[in-house]
Amino acid sequence: MGRNTRRRPTGARRATSAAFALILGGGGLVGVNVYASASETGATDANVLSAGSATIDCPDVGEQLKTVPDAAKEGVDKELADLDQQIAEAYRQLQAKADQMQQNGDSGADEIMNPLKEKRSESIGRIVAAIDAAGDPPSGLDGFAACTLRPSGNQPGTGADTGQSAAPQDQNGASPSAGASQDQGGQQGGAAPAGNGPVAADYADIKSVQPNVANPQPQADASQGEFASSCGVNANGLFNSDNVIVAPGVTNGAHHFHDYIGNQSNTAFASDDDLAKADTSCQDKGDKSSYFWPVVRLQNGKQERDAGAPGGGTEGNAGQIVTPEQVTLTFVGNPRSKVTEMPRLLRIITGDAKAFVNGPANANASWSCTGFEDRQLKDKYPLCPQGSDVVRTFKFQSCWDGANIDSANHRTHVAFADAQGNCPGNFKAIPQLVQRIVYDIDAPSLQDGGRTSPLFAVDSFPENLHKPITDHGDFINVFDEGTMKNVVDCINNGKKCGAGAGDGGGQQEDPPATDEPSQSAEPNPSEAAPNPSEADPNPSEEPAENPSEEPAENPSEEPAQNPSEEPAPTADDPSDGKDEQGSGDNGGGQTEEPTEEAPATEPAGDDAPPATVEPKSDVTTPGDDQGAEVGTPAQTEAPAVSYPPATSGIEPQAVGTGGLAETGANLWPGVIGGLFVLSGIFVLYRIRRTYG
Repeated sequence: MGRNTRRRPTGARRATSAAFALILGGGGLVGVNVYASASETGATDANVLSAGSATIDCPDVGEQLKTVPDAAKEGVDKELADLDQQIAEAYRQLQAKADQMQQNGDSGADEIMNPLKEKRSESIGRIVAAIDAAGDPPSGLDGFAACTLRPSGNQPGTGADTGQSAAPQDQNGASPSAGASQDQGGQQGGAAPAGNGPVAADYADIKSVQPNVANPQPQADASQGEFASSCGVNANGLFNSDNVIVAPGVTNGAHHFHDYIGNQSNTAFASDDDLAKADTSCQDKGDKSSYFWPVVRLQNGKQERDAGAPGGGTEGNAGQIVTPEQVTLTFVGNPRSKVTEMPRLLRIITGDAKAFVNGPANANASWSCTGFEDRQLKDKYPLCPQGSDVVRTFKFQSCWDGANIDSANHRTHVAFADAQGNCPGNFKAIPQLVQRIVYDIDAPSLQDGGRTSPLFAVDSFPENLHKPITDHGDFINVFDEGTMKNVVDCINNGKKCGAGAGDGGGQQEDPPATDEPSQSAEPNPSEAAPNPSEADPNPSEEPAENPSEEPAENPSEEPAQNPSEEPAPTADDPSDGKDEQGSGDNGGGQTEEPTEEAPATEPAGDDAPPATVEPKSDVTTPGDDQGAEVGTPAQTEAPAVSYPPATSGIEPQAVGTGGLAETGANLWPGVIGGLFVLSGIFVLYRIRRTYG
């Protein structure tokens, strides 16, 4: 039989070739996609667990302790401080292992997280035992021992050794400070450890914020007076990283530096008697109260005295400390009733230093700009236009339980009034402290990671990454009884009184700290170094303005601005400078009524929900849902750039590598490849049926 020389039709040959091409091409796409996904997953896991991009979320045990017997209080406070110290130590271990993690792709998480859990379990056990010995022990605290290592959203910088500047990243990308040179302490430019924050998404243009300040109408029995105390701006540089309210007797109990004005003897070791005998920076010597808050720093690489000390650089708090240009302390009344005297040595903390991890239940941060104070930001730092200054405002709790000067969680003995000014239950209305702190800080240049104009942020606990929502203020009432009586009479009679009334909030220089506050057996090591403001003054700081140029305003007056109109000062109008904005006629002062407006994220005393075992995060990402035009603060040396607008609420931070849309984007090459393979097989099958 002769060989069959019949050739397959030309169309069949072409179809067969196309089928094989589809199969080969599709198989290649599938293979490449699988390899890329595997590589990306491995890189992400290592990156998430590296020291620069992880945050240690630990449930807040202190928030669960509503009542602690007096006999157990000292031991409980020490253990709560130890819990914070354990987290700080875990961060130091993460930093030490950062290079190993990134080179080997080995997270090493268990080596850090398991011992942390064991230490926390032991501390919690001692807390339960101490309370059990004096009363009924708390239940359910065992579940608060475990912590979670999560991606922070602040990724490590790149080009640290070369000085190459990386492009700014958003909340899901790299730190905007990437590219700065790395010093011996492992910090980028000496400002903050890689990935420690802040990031570009932590800022919002104040002009993109809609007016959002609401004020209750005063009723017939309202107390509409105000008493102002002028206590300086901490020009003498009184700092430490203690917190005598939360962690008495524990050095570095705050894990971040505080500014102090008023009482000059506030350290972790100060007794009530020490506070009562202390010197004061206040003009009215009847006010020895202690007012303190986390310092604000410029992320510019400057080495302050705490650069290598606990509470400072070793815990991610580094850069140049900014002295406020103005601090206003005003005590105001209640829109529905008269106020009663604060008890001597009453402690009040407003806001939550751990709000990034705990969630916003107790957050009370409020950021704005002079000339725009009818617009307040809760979870963003403001980008202020040229001629406008950064403003931090703290409105403290104005209701007291009538019995206690403190409580186990330092919250339940005081509460906020509701939106109408009513105090809860049997609580009594007391004078409300409204604290306004103004800084001469230029809007940071986000487009180059702060190289042209540095980023700024508050000091924070390591795990809270300098988020603006963690801002908080502390107050201890050390008014003498006669002065406190005058405060109440002034407020209830609708007068304006006090050494700070009409002088713009106390522009006078602070007196030298004649009494060294660290005379205890265990002094704060950070106080041994010289005062940085004296040894190396801040060249960028402006001298204090004449107090007579900025009279204090009556917080009970209606805001001067029309909320429906754009505020007068703009970056394009050089005539609208700081002198005019600070004068108080355009929103630069206390334009809103001082009573609490109860925003969505504001605490509500006993109604605040307790922390849960699984900590919550609250970072928002920039968006345009408000529909506002995003302006650009003026920069003389950098190109124009659009800054993130404010978001309308606090959104949970993404924990994984992306959502469904991102996952689909990563998988589509493999899907198409699979379709190609199936199409090729189908074509071959049809050719065989037709020509076989």
